Amino acid sequence: MTATDKGAAAAAIKTAPSAGSEAETITKQEDRIGFTATMMAKYGVDLTSSFQPKDLIGFSDKTMDTDVSKLTGIVKPVPTFQLTAEEIAINAWLPMTSSRNAKWWYSSFHNVTAMVGAGVLGLPYAMSQLGWGPGVAMMVMSWIITLYTLWQMVQMHEMVPGKRFDRYHELGQHAFGEKLGLWIVVPQQLVVMVAVDIVYMVTGGKSLKKFHDLVCKDCKNIKVSYFIMIFGSVHFILSHLPNFNSIFGVSLAAAVMSLSYSTIAWGASVDRGVQPNVDYSYIASTTSGTVFNFLSGLGDVAFAFAGHNVVLEIQASIPSTSETPSKGPMWKGVLVAYIVVALCYFPVAFIGYWVFGNVVEDNILMSLQKPTWLVAMANLFVVVHVIGSYQIYAMPVFDMLESLLVKKLKFKISWQLRFITRNIYVAITMFIGVAFPFFGRLIGFVGGFASAPTTYFVPCVMWLAVCKPKKYSLSWITNWICIILGVLLMVLAPIGGLRNIILQVKDYKFYS
Repeated sequence: MTATDKGAAAAAIKTAPSAGSEAETITKQEDRIGFTATMMAKYGVDLTSSFQPKDLIGFSDKTMDTDVSKLTGIVKPVPTFQLTAEEIAINAWLPMTSSRNAKWWYSSFHNVTAMVGAGVLGLPYAMSQLGWGPGVAMMVMSWIITLYTLWQMVQMHEMVPGKRFDRYHELGQHAFGEKLGLWIVVPQQLVVMVAVDIVYMVTGGKSLKKFHDLVCKDCKNIKVSYFIMIFGSVHFILSHLPNFNSIFGVSLAAAVMSLSYSTIAWGASVDRGVQPNVDYSYIASTTSGTVFNFLSGLGDVAFAFAGHNVVLEIQASIPSTSETPSKGPMWKGVLVAYIVVALCYFPVAFIGYWVFGNVVEDNILMSLQKPTWLVAMANLFVVVHVIGSYQIYAMPVFDMLESLLVKKLKFKISWQLRFITRNIYVAITMFIGVAFPFFGRLIGFVGGFASAPTTYFVPCVMWLAVCKPKKYSLSWITNWICIILGVLLMVLAPIGGLRNIILQVKDYKFYS
């Protein structure tokens, strides 16, 4: 630190009532994030990585001038973030930064649409693979852990004054460095978002076919490939909506539909009642089969909590000021969304398994044959929901592609560029869905391999890297527990998912 920096730091901190009292406060809280933000916002200085709370104990406005030399290595000037005219123009065009006027309830239904995917209908099947004890534990722990890591991401969105981490990889770059952060986050985030869109392409087509078959039982059989293409054609239109705020109507409808078909699923199950001779034992006939199914079930549950991959992008659409930062309304929306998630996930998973036992289908609606009209309606609700979910996960991909083309490859901003880019993406996901209609079987694999890191433990690693909670404090211990559980999930779940794919692929035909 130069003499000028020391003087600036001393002058800045000198205005504080008592730096010592603040240091004692953060020592009690065993977490530096709040004090760091205060130092940045009020005094114009940041804390370096070598800072410890005890370093400021004893400092006050009366002694700061004489003790300024002791500040060396503890504080540093806050960098300023000035955008060029070109950067401002690009940000005004890109999906994630072009509109920041969302209300807090927008984040509620965006998060519900992102989180409550059609995978909720497969949770009873995941329970049959896990069993009552492990299944309930996995569901409850996943809900708690992912809510905690989601809170961390919301808090870190604006931890640097004057800058917002509008994208998951931007936060990763802040925590791990420009290059390393990019390579840690982007590949996993892209795998999840693209895989989810392909799964939803297949799910939408299959649900549309099921609806058609139920309401027109005498009609000629039509291959699922054609229904996938019908479903995909909708996205050639919707994908040209420019940003998150422009799809709020689609997202709201999708959120309502997710709650509706989830309620139908568990309500109709209750109406059916527990089936005769219901069996809750593991259905596999061998020990190895039971183990592999168990691991696949872990991945299925992990995939159901994949909403973290778009949470910062959703928060970027909310306005923010120094008096009213976006984390307030965003967190309010997240809490509402997670209540809805609980109302959807837990009844469907537990009641579906309780009623049908280990013979439940991988889609609970398939186990509910009657009443026909209700099952048909539920499938139609699924179609509407995955239309919105596809858009929620596609928008960050569009942002990545358009950022690459405009910022790195220096393409000129134009509607033609956006038209071509987005249509190509929709066409690719539709083609893969048509060619591989069993792609839904990848849920367990993708859930463990990519969703587990980005959801369960990468936010915790970022928190430890940036906020540096005191060793063995509650925050430190909690984060390390989440990291260990998340790494185990990432290693074990893909094993079961991959084995499940190998067993299932031989029963399917391409372009079926």
